Amino acid sequence: MALKKRHQSVFNPEHPAPYELARGRVENYLNCKACFWLTQLKGVKPPEIPNFTINTTTDILLKRDADAVRGKSTLPIWEAAGLGHLIPFEHEDLENWTNSQQFGLNDHHFNTIHEETNIKFGGGLDDVFLNTETGKIHIVDYKSQAQGTRSPNNYEVKPSSLNDPWKIGYKRQMDMYVWIARRKGFEVSDTGYFVYVDAQHKNVDGMLIDEDPNIAWMKFNASILPYEADTSWVEPTLIEIKDFLLNQSYCPEHTPKGENFTGCETGRYLNQALEALGR
Repeated sequence: MALKKRHQSVFNPEHPAPYELARGRVENYLNCKACFWLTQLKGVKPPEIPNFTINTTTDILLKRDADAVRGKSTLPIWEAAGLGHLIPFEHEDLENWTNSQQFGLNDHHFNTIHEETNIKFGGGLDDVFLNTETGKIHIVDYKSQAQGTRSPNNYEVKPSSLNDPWKIGYKRQMDMYVWIARRKGFEVSDTGYFVYVDAQHKNVDGMLIDEDPNIAWMKFNASILPYEADTSWVEPTLIEIKDFLLNQSYCPEHTPKGENFTGCETGRYLNQALEALGR
């Protein structure tokens, strides 16, 4: 059977084309090698969950804010944070860079070919800002959350942060995107920025406050969080992954479930199910 032109999905060591590996798949490898093995080598699809479309909508709207002044000026939130010298970056390929589903389509998308492993590595970023003082670009990621929903009656408004243990994936995402952008030939700052919008309910009477009875509104606190990227681990991890793809002949153990949303929830479920069935 003839090979497809692009090397996607299940890894085939006989395929000459670069193996397309999304940023999220690298994150899967770091989180649980068993799940990565099942997906990339055996084609087992992980359990599907509905997309967080509200999060996607906030991403779209935040990018529209940036698009309104792209290449010209900054936004009030950046000015208020002392970052008025950063403006939304204008580039002919920007829309392609944000397309995570087609990241490997061609060089105009957000990918790079790592020659040593023959891996085409990429993803879909949210935005890029230009530092008008240094000429460098900064990777920008939009995040939305609602911190007060777990204890609504006792919640005190608190600032957004990157300190939660499970947010290490956000930081690694920034690391990877800085690394890719540099390999695409851009001068990229180590400093990336997370623009957070945090849904609020404290001292908010409700949502149905518009004159139009069919319109509802939600209030978000907005903030910008800087992050210093560390790209030193990215290339060694790609090399490790290629060796894993070539030589891992059996499924390793799932990462044990830990505290603070760490470990593999799929593995925990499978192990408990098998134990309950006496297997």
